[in-house]
Amino acid sequence: NLERRLKDEPLDGTIGIGHTRWATHGVPNETNAHPHFSNGVAIVHNGIIENFAELRDELIRDGYSFSSQTDTEVVAHLVAREIAKGLKPVEAAHKALKRLEGAFALAIMFKGDEDLIVGARNGPPLAVGHGDGEMFLGSDAIALAPFTNSITYLEDGDWAVVRRDSVAIFDIDGKKVDRKRQQSLSTSFMVDKGNRRHFMEKEIHEQPEVISHTLAHYVDFVSGVSKPLDLPFDFAKIGRLAISACGTAYLAGLIGKYWFERYARLPVDIDVASEFRYREMPLSANDAAFFISQSGETADTLASLRYCRKAGMKIGAVVNVRESTMARESDVVLPTLAGPEIGVASTKAFTCQLSVLASLAVRAGVARGTIS
Repeated sequence: NLERRLKDEPLDGTIGIGHTRWATHGVPNETNAHPHFSNGVAIVHNGIIENFAELRDELIRDGYSFSSQTDTEVVAHLVAREIAKGLKPVEAAHKALKRLEGAFALAIMFKGDEDLIVGARNGPPLAVGHGDGEMFLGSDAIALAPFTNSITYLEDGDWAVVRRDSVAIFDIDGKKVDRKRQQSLSTSFMVDKGNRRHFMEKEIHEQPEVISHTLAHYVDFVSGVSKPLDLPFDFAKIGRLAISACGTAYLAGLIGKYWFERYARLPVDIDVASEFRYREMPLSANDAAFFISQSGETADTLASLRYCRKAGMKIGAVVNVRESTMARESDVVLPTLAGPEIGVASTKAFTCQLSVLASLAVRAGVARGTIS
């Protein structure tokens, strides 16, 4: 449908933003689709603005009218209002960002300035892609892979002024910060259906290969022993293990709990990540925690990881994306090596998570003297 529409109404230009998004506020229709606009400001948004109702009421009192049911439109109006007061686009965006509460990855564009996109991250991932005379914003390295493998990841609270040949990154107070530029391992050819009807079918058939890659990362099949792994804790010395995850990853953790308890005699607490930090379980700095996520960006799982980090626990991240936020904030990354998973129903990522947990349970059993 979009291809047909673009044939009738072609777009041109040298700068653009777009977003494929499920509706969180309002029905999924064209009016609620992104981008959203206000007086020369265009915006796309991933996440939820928690205080949007309060901001919307304030903007309506100021004479702004809303054409959509979304939470996102308030951000466009907030930025446009600051520009109307005389602020330049970058200053207006910064001032508007300070009013927002909730989770957001934002890209903001301004009519009349074809060399500027302002990006911001608070929760959902956002990365800057570096090109030759061109720059990109995307949710992750896979999204940017067709264009560049030179990536800078924004951290929570960061906002970026992206121009065609440069990027400047600031914290929420407007102070300039340095973020590491790195080469991504993601490549665009990996995101391809091959000769399969859809991604899920392809990913089901990839399981034997990716499970083999994952197991071979942890186990030496020739000598029949675990490969060296630089863990930040000793399985023999910890009293408990906490596991937390969401969705399918949580199901993998449930199975992992049986393995750790059966083969290593290691007690395991497991929680859905959205409940973990609210249960206020007693945590010990002498124990360890594993967090499981395909993307390494799952918001509730990341929040639980940070909760354990504050308690002084040693953290392991079982993730499929080694450059993800969870990986960067963990003491040890335990990769699943599944490659990109595009299908919504998890297949190969799930079985690779099980492969990692099985390998770790065996390692723990040996360390604790419960198996040979």
